[in-house]
Amino acid sequence: MRSAELSQIFKNIIYESAEGVAKITINRPPLNVLNIETLMELNMALEKARDNADVKIIVITGAGDRSFSAGLDIKDHFPERIETALNVFNRTFHLLAGVDKPTLAVVNGFALGGGCELASGCDMIVASEKAQFGQPEISVGAMPSVATVLLPRLVGKKKAFELILTGDVIDAAEAKRIGLVNHVVPPEKLDEASEQLANKLKDKSPVVVKLTRMALYQTLDLDFKKALDTVTGIYLNLLIKTEDAVEGLKAFLEKRKPQWKGK
Repeated sequence: MRSAELSQIFKNIIYESAEGVAKITINRPPLNVLNIETLMELNMALEKARDNADVKIIVITGAGDRSFSAGLDIKDHFPERIETALNVFNRTFHLLAGVDKPTLAVVNGFALGGGCELASGCDMIVASEKAQFGQPEISVGAMPSVATVLLPRLVGKKKAFELILTGDVIDAAEAKRIGLVNHVVPPEKLDEASEQLANKLKDKSPVVVKLTRMALYQTLDLDFKKALDTVTGIYLNLLIKTEDAVEGLKAFLEKRKPQWKGK
């Protein structure tokens, strides 16, 4: 299915696929709030990108320059809807972790609540200098369920407790300082910076990227010895048996650019 055809089935997001990059844009201006319907569409788009062998990188962003996403729709937090909302939202993070392709959030404004969680759930974040990040759920009597699990792993226990329990909003520079964001650039350079990072990732062997990413995810919560044994197993039993692994070594010795086959 061509990207133009695929985008027509969505109401709240825009899906584009070109030159190895699947771009998912949350399209609910002005704040790109995530309701249940939008999350279901986002999950469908992630599945499409996952299953498309031509897609090497997945980029998630928000329409306009005001907001990546200001979070989950407050209406979906009420008792009669919250279970459905959380189940659909949790599915998003299972997909992000298991998609087997690098994921990049491009944050162009507010990334608050579920929007901050969505950006944090991507492998990397490129942010505008005007971007703001925060988990303000505590202020409305709610809990950021994904951030409660994710943020301590990303920024450490102390900072995660502070952000989640105070609901404070931080700017892009602070988000980079604590390790939540990879790159911060002027707003007019955001597209260029995200394309540069995506191109760096596309230049690598897709099968080697997939297996290395697998190793990173599978060892996040393991002690050092078990983690090292797990990575070694992936290397010996999977990675070194690929054609691309051998091609990369030969290309280095022969002083030429490797020709990846993706297998």
